[in-house]
Amino acid sequence: MITLDIFHDPICPWCYIGKTRLDRALEARPDHPFAIQWHPFQLNPTMPKEGLDRLTYLEMKFHGTEGAMKAYRPVIDILHKEMPQVDLGKIKRTPNTLDAHRLVHWAGIDGRQTAAVSALFRAYFKEGRDIGSRDVLAEIAGEIEMDPDAIARLLDTDADIEEIVARDSHARERGIKAVPTFIIDNLHAVEGAQPTELWLEVIDELTERTAL
Repeated sequence: MITLDIFHDPICPWCYIGKTRLDRALEARPDHPFAIQWHPFQLNPTMPKEGLDRLTYLEMKFHGTEGAMKAYRPVIDILHKEMPQVDLGKIKRTPNTLDAHRLVHWAGIDGRQTAAVSALFRAYFKEGRDIGSRDVLAEIAGEIEMDPDAIARLLDTDADIEEIVARDSHARERGIKAVPTFIIDNLHAVEGAQPTELWLEVIDELTERTAL
């Protein structure tokens, strides 16, 4: 197997688009050689723990309503074309994602990491749920057959916070500045939400190479 490390944040629309496009390639090539690992990268590491009102956050980040609309227009166009089931209008709060990354970490220990990432993206972008909420994260854990009560108890502690922060910092030290970033076999970095066709070419090339 070839390791595919993916640095992401579950509130990043480009990460969701990138995952969706990669998933289509993986479905088309079920014998792909990838062993996928998800890694934390907080877009807003200084976000208040309780998060912010969505519109307030966008206006602050993009210097007003006009700036937010301009920045999000390419995202909206792609989502409308490729993922029409996404409804950004349902999102009322932009959360702090530290606890969501903790859930992904614990899901990895349980062998459910990709399921957790998928569930977080779905909860946030399709259902407009607050994935910074302890109760919502516990519900999501239950939805992917983890123990929701155990996750709720862990979220009430500082368990693995230092590890998530350290991994996020290490990603930045490696030169990762934006997500999604995909690192293939610890050698080749691919940035951004690449089209499915590119992933098909990569998979076919790697499959051919490993068969030699």
